[in-house]
Amino acid sequence: MSLKVIEEQVVGCRLCPRLVEWREQVGRDKRKSYREWDYWARPVPGFGDPAARLLILGLAPAAHGANRTGRVFTGDRSGDWLFAALHRAGFASQPTSTHMDDGLALTDVWVTASVKCAPPDNKPLPPERDACFPFAVAELAALPELRAMVCLGKFAWDNALRLLRQAGYAVPAPAPVFGHCAQARIGGLTLIGSYHPSQQNTFTGRLTEPMLDAVFAAARQAIEAAPAPRAG
Repeated sequence: MSLKVIEEQVVGCRLCPRLVEWREQVGRDKRKSYREWDYWARPVPGFGDPAARLLILGLAPAAHGANRTGRVFTGDRSGDWLFAALHRAGFASQPTSTHMDDGLALTDVWVTASVKCAPPDNKPLPPERDACFPFAVAELAALPELRAMVCLGKFAWDNALRLLRQAGYAVPAPAPVFGHCAQARIGGLTLIGSYHPSQQNTFTGRLTEPMLDAVFAAARQAIEAAPAPRAG
């Protein structure tokens, strides 16, 4: 399945009643500072380079970020941190991501979320996570050049391990443990953990710019050193 077809299926999805109601309610009520915006208020597909060797996996769209702009990690503080780091690492054409037509282009990287709709309190329920899982499986299959995955947070790390098992990769038991800059080599693909660039982490100093830069330096090293991975 092509990335274009996956995008169309993601955007049209209405499988989770709670998420549909929440994303559309946020789009109607809006935040005062964005009252002039026509909110996207739909599931948010992945974005980036179809020939990517690096996949970045997050949690879910932010209510007034990607749920507003329609592009993953775009229009919120988490995205400010992520794309600035990608720019410093040479993966992004500019350090900012504000809206769909802002000129941002990604090279060698694909960015997506485990759950495609903005959830209340940024906490998707297990059935909602599972409903989105086939989209991640399809994205992985549509990105044959992948050599590494950066998982932003433990939720994404755990989902990535499930994803790799589903795709036929030999995930070791016990499973690799999440941590910042943790790495696991699975079937020729390098899994790299990172604290999520949420305000909860960046405002408190749990995640700093040098710490995030170290993650993408490791990712760059992994994709340059490794041959194309094979499942199993």
